[in-house]
Amino acid sequence: MRDSMLNKCPVSSYEQVCEVVKKELGDTPDKIFAEFDPVPIASASLAQVHVARNHDGEKVAVKVQHTHMTDTAAADCATVDFIVNTLHRIFPSFDYRWLIDEMRESLPKELDFINEAKNSEKCLENFQKLSPHIAAYVYAPKVYWNLSTSKLLTMEFMDGAQVNDVKTIKRLGIRPDEVARLVSETFAEMMFKHGFVHCDPHAANLLVRPLPYSGKSILGKKKPQLVLLDHGLYKELDFETRTNYAKLWKALIFADANAIKENSAKLGAGKDLYALFAGILTMRPWNRVIDPAVDHLVIQGSESDRSELQMYASQYFSQISELLRRLPRVILLMLKTNDCLRSVSNALLQVPSLETFMIIGRVSSEAVIEAKLSQKRSFLHWLSAWLDKILLEARLFTMQVALWLLQGRKSLSWRN
Repeated sequence: MRDSMLNKCPVSSYEQVCEVVKKELGDTPDKIFAEFDPVPIASASLAQVHVARNHDGEKVAVKVQHTHMTDTAAADCATVDFIVNTLHRIFPSFDYRWLIDEMRESLPKELDFINEAKNSEKCLENFQKLSPHIAAYVYAPKVYWNLSTSKLLTMEFMDGAQVNDVKTIKRLGIRPDEVARLVSETFAEMMFKHGFVHCDPHAANLLVRPLPYSGKSILGKKKPQLVLLDHGLYKELDFETRTNYAKLWKALIFADANAIKENSAKLGAGKDLYALFAGILTMRPWNRVIDPAVDHLVIQGSESDRSELQMYASQYFSQISELLRRLPRVILLMLKTNDCLRSVSNALLQVPSLETFMIIGRVSSEAVIEAKLSQKRSFLHWLSAWLDKILLEARLFTMQVALWLLQGRKSLSWRN
């Protein structure tokens, strides 16, 4: 079902596509484009994508919104509204009314392809300005503005492997573990430093290709470049929310119970649901979250792990509903993003990995330090921030050494 929902939804007919193209660009596809394949290469719930060539001979991807999508979306919102409110009346503990507000806010933005195009350009600008060290490794297709409207988007056609297609990634000469690290760092930079986050990073929206104009490494492997598709759903985190979220993840990585409680409360979980919030973010029970072992957040994926998570989900259902009701909607989208990224990492690595958590720990800690430096209070405040940076580097180095030891001796139990 997941595969079908991502890129194999029912398609609009070619006649319907022609109707949209003519309405948006003034003529039929065969006149607007030098070539236009009537069979879409992918179809999602809101639109489908056709391969074409413009009159300059460039290969492009044309994203065409399904006809009458606006009316259908309104009906979908009304249906969800009815179902959620009816269930809440029958089962008061089932309170997902926040979902209605989220749909009403997000859906119009996703239906506006001009908004999507602007998001893609802003995303790349943020990497160039705020994360120049990985800007070359993150890419979004170029937008052809003269062939784009709110219901039709023409972009540079991208060749690449879907991020969970490990066989093709290896065939391209790219190491899957390097892709996993790049995905983790890319989204950590978005969440903790940019405050402008692509909130739909499922496998069909992430492509991998060899980094253009780069040779092979010493081991004969090519560097990966991550291509981000479908920029319709973004969320902005204001400075305070972004900083508190970074502080929370820093506390989770370093098993700092007091900081977890403090920053969970600041993000809306209250003083009573911090343990549940930490568990939802990490998919680990509280005793593991605060365990000082270096690999305390790594999920082994065993049957006992799955049974434990299922037990928590059923036992704390009402508390989970209450937590989701309390949290700001932007944080709810971060939860969804985390789940997508966890799925991508599992597909790429296929074994539990500590490195992705180390990346999150490093980037979140750097964001906290940068936030502290930006306040520009006094020399002592500035000096304190730089000492934090030195201590962070020392701590991460120690964790890296522990990681090497764990990889060499799986039975080693190393603690901070």
